[in-house]
Amino acid sequence: MAEKKMVEAITSMDVDFAQWYTDIVKKAELIEYTSVKGCMVIRPYGYAIWENIQRILDGMFKVTGHENVCMPMFIPESLLQKEKDHVEGFAPEVAWVTHGGKDELEEKLCVRPTSETLFCEHYANIIQSWRDLPKLYNQWVSVVRWEKTTRPFLRSREFLWQEGHTIHATAEEAVTETEKMLNVYADFCERYLAMPVIKGKKTESDKFAGAEATYAIEALMHDGKALQAGTSHYFGDGFAKAFDITYADKENKRVHPHQTSWGVTTRLIGAVIMTHGDDNGLVLPPDIAPVQAVIIPVASHKPGVIEKATELKEMLAKNYRVKLDDSDNSPGWKFAEYEMKGVPLRIEIGPRDIENNQCVVAMRVGGEKVAVSLDEINLVVGQKLEEIRALMYKKALENRENKTYCCKTMDEIKDTLAEKGDGFVMAMWCGDEECEDKVKEITGVGSRCIPFDQKNIDDKCVCCGKPATCMVCWGKAY
Repeated sequence: MAEKKMVEAITSMDVDFAQWYTDIVKKAELIEYTSVKGCMVIRPYGYAIWENIQRILDGMFKVTGHENVCMPMFIPESLLQKEKDHVEGFAPEVAWVTHGGKDELEEKLCVRPTSETLFCEHYANIIQSWRDLPKLYNQWVSVVRWEKTTRPFLRSREFLWQEGHTIHATAEEAVTETEKMLNVYADFCERYLAMPVIKGKKTESDKFAGAEATYAIEALMHDGKALQAGTSHYFGDGFAKAFDITYADKENKRVHPHQTSWGVTTRLIGAVIMTHGDDNGLVLPPDIAPVQAVIIPVASHKPGVIEKATELKEMLAKNYRVKLDDSDNSPGWKFAEYEMKGVPLRIEIGPRDIENNQCVVAMRVGGEKVAVSLDEINLVVGQKLEEIRALMYKKALENRENKTYCCKTMDEIKDTLAEKGDGFVMAMWCGDEECEDKVKEITGVGSRCIPFDQKNIDDKCVCCGKPATCMVCWGKAY
């Protein structure tokens, strides 16, 4: 009964996808709501997922030569005002501190929504010569954006993220950096999150406030909605001019450097839930799963079972994140609990298995259940985890391919979405912002990015019929 009840407690994703998502984040103990509207407690299981994301990404950043720093969380209003487009872009979401204790501050402080201005102030102080460049920095912090509508992980008023900030002698170096870090994000999502992404450039109207160009990776969730999984921005020398950052080049002339920034957030956890989850709960990619394999003793009251399970755990723990559940809950309850929590592998061991020098390995993805010799279990666990990752990626890619539609007219977009449901719509565009707005107004799908991988679906703009300049990926988004 316990197993049946556990699975029934999650709303079916086809009945109510939003409620299914809420059920999972609560029942898998990823978050808890708080008395501060729009802010969440990330519980140990949820935070362990973030720690694994952080650990892998931080390693990738260090391989590419980046160093971690930490900026203040407060930004003086005068500093934020220095870059006009930037401040206008963030003004609606800024939280302000007006008092320190009982005293009103002489100048109000913004709780950082992002840290470009702080990095610029710092760069102006430390960069004098071409020998000081480049600076390749990153920080892991929280930021605050006063969102009107919030949802755990996807959009909260305070969230965790990393923000990379780099500064270079030339535009070419900065553009190379911007593209390189977008590729790092794409590689991370596809290799470690088993989540296929589309790489592309944002339209002018959708780029980051203060940037010359914004690049993004877009993922498609199970329900056909898009999710921006990461962004990388090229700033040119706009911020450097606003903050009077100059350096002496090799000819001893004072010139402005060129900057980038790039970031991903805890919304990646939401992306993983909505890309891979099912009606039984979470499905976690092995590389970020807090527990990669859970050992369930069967008939644990019988002599030697707990001892053998403990021995098995100690052996596997040298290479994998393993948990032994020797609680007095029934095996059926445990099976449902760890399936709901998305643990990639379940290992069962009981008296008969011990007699045969084996255990039973069950995969969360694919449903395979096989007997494995205890002499080979260490190798088999590694093979099965890689098999799971590959299966997850394949399934997510098939979902994206099945929900990607090529359309030549706005009527075709409307008819296709009405018949088949949400997804990525690939359609041509003339480059006019008015057409971009009109497509969203009439069809309900907005521009997600201009994919690097271009195809010529038609010669005409999907909206106005004038000559098209590029193919755009359109979609409804979280």
